[in-house]
Amino acid sequence: MSCGPIRAGRDEPFPPNHAGGPMKRAHAMPFGAALLDTARTRFRLWAPSAKTVALVLRDGAGADRSHDMPDTGGGWREITLAAPAGARYIYRIDGKLDVPDPASRYNPEDAHGPSEVVDPRAHEWTDEAWRGRPWAEAVIYEMHVGTFSPEGTFAGAERHLDHLAGLGVTAIELMPLADFPGKRNWGYDGVLQYAPDSTYGRPEDLKRLIAAAHARGLMMLLDVVYNHFGPEDNYLNAYACQFFTERHHTAWGAAINYDGESSRTVRDFFIHNALYWLDEYHFDGLRFDAVHAILDDSQPHILTELAAAVRSGPGRERAIHLVLENDRNEARYLEYEGDTPCRYNAQWADDTHHAYHVLLTGENDGFFADYADAPARHLGRCLTEGFAYQGEPSPYRNGEARGEASAHLPPAAFVTFLQNHDQVGNRAFGERLPALAPEQRLRAATAAWLLAPATPLLFMGEEFAAATPFLYFCDFGPELARAVTEGRRREFAQFEKTSSGESVLPNPNDLQTFERSKLDWGSLDDASHAGWLELYAKLLALRREHIVPRLSRTTGHAGRYALLSDAALIVTWQLGDGSTLELRLNLSAQTASASEGPKGELLHCEPAAAAGTFSSGALPAEAAAVYLSNAGGST
Repeated sequence: MSCGPIRAGRDEPFPPNHAGGPMKRAHAMPFGAALLDTARTRFRLWAPSAKTVALVLRDGAGADRSHDMPDTGGGWREITLAAPAGARYIYRIDGKLDVPDPASRYNPEDAHGPSEVVDPRAHEWTDEAWRGRPWAEAVIYEMHVGTFSPEGTFAGAERHLDHLAGLGVTAIELMPLADFPGKRNWGYDGVLQYAPDSTYGRPEDLKRLIAAAHARGLMMLLDVVYNHFGPEDNYLNAYACQFFTERHHTAWGAAINYDGESSRTVRDFFIHNALYWLDEYHFDGLRFDAVHAILDDSQPHILTELAAAVRSGPGRERAIHLVLENDRNEARYLEYEGDTPCRYNAQWADDTHHAYHVLLTGENDGFFADYADAPARHLGRCLTEGFAYQGEPSPYRNGEARGEASAHLPPAAFVTFLQNHDQVGNRAFGERLPALAPEQRLRAATAAWLLAPATPLLFMGEEFAAATPFLYFCDFGPELARAVTEGRRREFAQFEKTSSGESVLPNPNDLQTFERSKLDWGSLDDASHAGWLELYAKLLALRREHIVPRLSRTTGHAGRYALLSDAALIVTWQLGDGSTLELRLNLSAQTASASEGPKGELLHCEPAAAAGTFSSGALPAEAAAVYLSNAGGST
């Protein structure tokens, strides 16, 4: 299909990346503190609901120098002062409330403290030749910086890059980094969208991590949150209440104002944020959290305008990948022209996860109820068409229709996973799949998932069957901490107390909850964990050698499936080079029978001893086999 024109929705284009010399990167934007030379900084704040605004510079001794900021029209305040890189500053609203810069590049004293003037051109980049990698090569590894390494820092993550490159990962997706309140958080409570949280290190530490990843051929993606601000240390309502609107509401309260009066500035704030991470930090792509909670009745929709700005900006120079999380299953954002995405490369395929999870664990409560009636049928539809729900009524949503037709989309438009931060961390005790599913059944599903054409995403530690949980943790002030803890106890009331009446749920605000969630790298010395790592590395090597080279030109309507039982099926895909990929999967405890045997050369069988049974036409219990036939049917 043809993508057609993509309008940016504004009269003038967003400015290109302005480099400060060879291998120096800085994104020009109308917000925040912009260093003009070695001594002067322009400060700019949009504060339409403030009567007065003063810029307060703080010296090393804690003394304040206050400067009134002139009103330059349209709610903007601006002043240029002698302030070098490293200077710390706050904005004083109406003479009484001190707030950080909402476009702060760095807040060293947490989200409520003063912001720091940063010179982005001071960092010397070392990845001049890097132009990214094709989306077809993507094997994504979702990482929470704070729990990935013992140090919980950007530098700590850098020390494990060789592990990821050796595993066969090609892209690291960092969970949100926007400065959040306290010392620990998943990242989805960020309030300063431009400032990487100081708990993880300084901006230059993040830049070094990205350059080091690029040196190893690893793409770097960032998860960003444009549907809400965190509930603590967000001061926008005090001086820019136009950032929010009562016309729309989300689970977090009043929605961000993308379509009402003054929404142009709000839209620009988030579009520039996307460009900032791609330009100034050289990220290779972004994952957009819960876009179903981005409410916009205007045209073009903010998601369309944002994608247009990226594609006509940094996307002209190198491979940039944009991924959505969208509970509405809106296929309209995922259209392709050949191998090129018109707007967004892909969407997280929750349907695929849920179908696999029901088959693996037998759990059928909550949203899993939508997949419990015929999990293999739902899985087959996901593997061949992308979404399980394409406009059908959802039992979990009281019969509400969900989704849009997606069979015409290529497999590349879907990011699939067996685990991620949500599906592990939103459980009461943060259990990972090895604690919930029989080992052989999980190994079979892992083989099926990693060798299917859709883009795979691993959750950190999954590759060695990490035994550590990933719990929900935060570090809020006392009042909000109490409310969060009580809310979790209501949500998981069936687990809340022991027979003695003591609470057994992990307290999200307890430091120990965070510490328990850190990966145990020492467990790789254990044979069982090392065995899982060997399996993942082998499957990813097979994917790289046999599947990825055939994904180009793989179109929609490429797959079909046949059900053998409620837990067994055969799936085939015609890949872009004309070859056929065949998956035979049985996640039940009983053997299933097919009318004919497999076609093609065996790529992998899990377990290996089941290969003979598969070749006879039967599908043994808790097993998977993948076959490849070249164009024309020859092996």
